[in-house]
Amino acid sequence: MTTSTLPVSEALAALADRAIARLKLALPDPAQWPPAAGFEANLRQLAIASDFAIDTLCRQPELLALLAEPDPPPLPLPSLDPLQPSAWPAQLRRHRAAASTRLVWRDLLGLDAVDATLRGATWLAEDCLQLALAALEQEFAQRHGVVRAGDGSVQRLVVFGLGKLGGGELNFSSDIDLVYAYPQAGESDGARPLAAEEYFARLGQRLARLLDETTADGFCHRVDLRLRPFGNAGRVALSFAGMDQYFQREGRDWERYAWIKARAVAGDVAAGEAWLETLRPFVYRRYLDYTALDGLREMKAAITAEVARSDRFDDIKRGPGGIREIEFLAQALQLIRGGREPTLRERRLLPALQALVAAGQMDAADGAALAVAYRFLRRLENRLQMLRDAQTHRLPADALDAGRIAHGLGYPGRDALLQALDEQRRCVGAEFAALLAPRRGQAAPDVLSSYWRVLPGGGDATVLAEAGFADANGADQSLREFAQSLGVKSLSDNARARLDRVLPALLHAATRSPQPDAALRRVLGLLQAILRRTSYLALLDEQPSALTRLVNVLARSALLSERLMAFPLLLDELLDTRVAGPLPEAPEMHAACAAALAIDDPEAALRTLNETRLALSFRMALAFHDGRQRAVDCTRQLAQLADAVVVTVLDMARADLAAAHGEVPGGRFAIIGYGSLGGLELGFGSDLDLVFLYDHPAAAEESDGPRPLESSRWFARLAQKVMALLSAVTAAGRLYDIDVRLRPDGGKGALVSSLASYTDYQRERAWTWEHQALVRARGIAGDATLLADFERVRCTTLARTRDPDTLFGDVLKMRARMRAELDRSDAARLDLKQGAGGLVDLEFVLQTGVLAGAAQQPALCGPRETPRLVDALAASGWLPADTAAALHAAHADLLDAGLSCTLDRRPRITAPTPEIEAACAAITAAAIAKGLPFEPGA
Repeated sequence: MTTSTLPVSEALAALADRAIARLKLALPDPAQWPPAAGFEANLRQLAIASDFAIDTLCRQPELLALLAEPDPPPLPLPSLDPLQPSAWPAQLRRHRAAASTRLVWRDLLGLDAVDATLRGATWLAEDCLQLALAALEQEFAQRHGVVRAGDGSVQRLVVFGLGKLGGGELNFSSDIDLVYAYPQAGESDGARPLAAEEYFARLGQRLARLLDETTADGFCHRVDLRLRPFGNAGRVALSFAGMDQYFQREGRDWERYAWIKARAVAGDVAAGEAWLETLRPFVYRRYLDYTALDGLREMKAAITAEVARSDRFDDIKRGPGGIREIEFLAQALQLIRGGREPTLRERRLLPALQALVAAGQMDAADGAALAVAYRFLRRLENRLQMLRDAQTHRLPADALDAGRIAHGLGYPGRDALLQALDEQRRCVGAEFAALLAPRRGQAAPDVLSSYWRVLPGGGDATVLAEAGFADANGADQSLREFAQSLGVKSLSDNARARLDRVLPALLHAATRSPQPDAALRRVLGLLQAILRRTSYLALLDEQPSALTRLVNVLARSALLSERLMAFPLLLDELLDTRVAGPLPEAPEMHAACAAALAIDDPEAALRTLNETRLALSFRMALAFHDGRQRAVDCTRQLAQLADAVVVTVLDMARADLAAAHGEVPGGRFAIIGYGSLGGLELGFGSDLDLVFLYDHPAAAEESDGPRPLESSRWFARLAQKVMALLSAVTAAGRLYDIDVRLRPDGGKGALVSSLASYTDYQRERAWTWEHQALVRARGIAGDATLLADFERVRCTTLARTRDPDTLFGDVLKMRARMRAELDRSDAARLDLKQGAGGLVDLEFVLQTGVLAGAAQQPALCGPRETPRLVDALAASGWLPADTAAALHAAHADLLDAGLSCTLDRRPRITAPTPEIEAACAAITAAAIAKGLPFEPGA
């Protein structure tokens, strides 16, 4: 045990003496005084810190024996006799006083840290709530019966705890914020029936009175019901349907803050927690939600005004740098990003700070400093209230009382305590002010602001010409049309004020971009897309640092511009603090995609999966756009992302099919990726080349579900479901276009192939070009054993001994045919993929090397992607080292050029640059050196 070692003043010593004398008089027998060593010294410290604790011990002297134990355990809960309801108030109040005294003792002696004290106060309130409600429910059931819904199910009251009760952080003498609800409407089934609304309103009111009313024994817990829908004007208890309707139509910003901490604490807790899950979209929006700061500013302004009116600047809860500012700061950041980052949906303050630091939304040092300040302030708050069980948040004006608080906290006097308090409040105030700081860095030149504000009636195009727009008249006309558009005219005053700040800043950023006119056209398109979603305007308004980045992306990438306009949720990616960091590896992508499987609604699950794909691919594009990685890395990541999506979709499809038709006993299914997917070189907007395989025991003729399907039909249905899900259009677009023409026998063949038929086809009937395609084929989803079997078939096929003349002749013929049909090169431009010396020429060279050498060099069967194929062929001696190095460089340069075209929505046909000419020359030279003189093309 630890108690204060500070010297005790005469006044404090006299106070302690009087308290010890009172306690000894309260004992029925002086021999009952605990003999434990140091016990009386600890009681003297208790007397200095808490009149409330001494008063309780005088009323309940049997508690002294409990406190004398080295680690005083929790007190047993009282039993509320249903036959003696008049005794309930006294029982609850005496229990609360005794348990609270134990909390004071443990806090004072250092047995509990402040976190444990807050948790203990919360558990005590919950115990009293649950005891009181259980007793009242029994009484109501005897008088009115139980409420039953239309289906006969029993309905119970749900008690939601908000504020610090919900967060598990209740201070010592706090009121408890409660909201009452019930799952369904109905009527009680007793002799005196009541409608559910009346029944639960009466029950809730009785519960509040049983806890709140002051009697000779004091009070149990002060109850505040004002946070319910419509406040004091609202019904005492609402059905879940009524709650839903309220939050959909009437829910206000401050209520989102209030319900962050909400938790079902008594009654039908399971039903309450399930309903809170449905409320989550109201609290946490699916996008980055900077409108949360508006609500925060309003709440803070109201509190500041109240503090000023009542001269409560020294209030450690509501005053500057107080507890409320730490809570608001954390909650604002949670509301902004919690819709996208589930780890931030935390009811408790300290874990919320840790989550914000872990998510990169708060500096680690700032998070640690705020945690220290929070614990300091909450400990001081508890001590202020422990003195006399008063709901106060100010240091006492009385010098003796202030000295008692300071002494109990280990400070020599009031001034030393105030100095420590001021230090913590300055820290909190600085962090809070930074969050709500006036917007900086987005001010546009006055001339652009003035031009915009007088549109559409005024304004002069010469302003735009002088600012740097090439087609100033066209830009002026576009801006006038935008200003006259219905979307702008229908904006609320608040949203219009945001637009008036944002648009001139965007204009200014456009003038500094590489293509001002293109940037302006795309800016206006994006603004039209987000005008009805004021949260996105708020995002741009609150994050001026994003404006320049946004305009730069819009100016340089037509594809990313289109995606931003179609899916504004991608604006979040521009502000994600992780966007400039390392991109997720394949396991992280799989985990991110698999999160959709936890969503019960299939449509919502597919939309969530698509949003994940959009967000991750957008980050990859930004990394290339910013020069943080080359296209060879980007295309590999896009293929790995597609792998993760296909794995997730297969799980969705299989679960859906199994629910209706069961599984094929012992059956196996696999998805093989061909082409750019298999070769880990997927582009933006590329389709997926897929082949489906299956296998099952001969005895398994059909599936084992309620509506069995013949086995081959079951696997065909599974493949169809996978394709349907991948190509389904959702609110977030479609996942991928699918191409299955590379399956055995192409469009004439079955959609799914048995392992046996696939093996036979590759051995007996496949063309050389199909074996070329097999070089890049890769198992991406399905049963591991079937994927391993596919790999054996693939390697056996590739390692077949081949006649060189036949092989080289077939390769040259196929390449000539493709060039004639697909090469879009002309006299001035080169087709980067199909043109002479382009990417397909390189693929054909490498595929030929594998087919020619795998019989002698089995290691050539392993790699799929171009860089690893080049390395493997160099290691086998088929490619000279200098040629391999030249091909690596050529491949990377052509991919860079092609991806740049894709991101700007241009065909991959470009005027040759020196780098492109050198790349094509290196590939052509390598092809000729290996006996593959491809047709030169156009």
